[in-house]
Amino acid sequence: MSKVQESIDVDVPIGTAYNQWTQFEDFPKFMDGVEEITQLDARHNHWKTKIAGVSREFDTEIVDQVPDDHVAWRTTSGDVKQTGMVRFEPIDATHTRVMMEMDFQPGGMAEKAADMMGVLDRQVKGDLKRFKHFIEERGTESGGYRGRL
Repeated sequence: MSKVQESIDVDVPIGTAYNQWTQFEDFPKFMDGVEEITQLDARHNHWKTKIAGVSREFDTEIVDQVPDDHVAWRTTSGDVKQTGMVRFEPIDATHTRVMMEMDFQPGGMAEKAADMMGVLDRQVKGDLKRFKHFIEERGTESGGYRGRL
């Protein structure tokens, strides 16, 4: 297993950052390589990705979710094996630190080589920067899920 940890500070209140992150179907707007996410129910999502020319489909399950604190997930199907958590920490009333942590199992030689070269680290860092731009430009979330799972 490999681990990725990245964080970014966003210029929005914690509720805005958290609410936007719970809008999984909006992820393709700021996550490079994510083509589509279909939310199946409050806990389950189906992902379609295309990264470095490789298309994948897999399902995820939200295993723990606390409003304005964190969202944790794991894959449940497909050839992508990962677990992860995004944490939200208030810096002050109008700024939030978003911290992502993922554990993943690279499959095949190409993914193992990409992992050794830090490709996923750069991918996550870029996705967080695009999230920052996305939410700061909007100024408000597109929706939000406040339930606890």
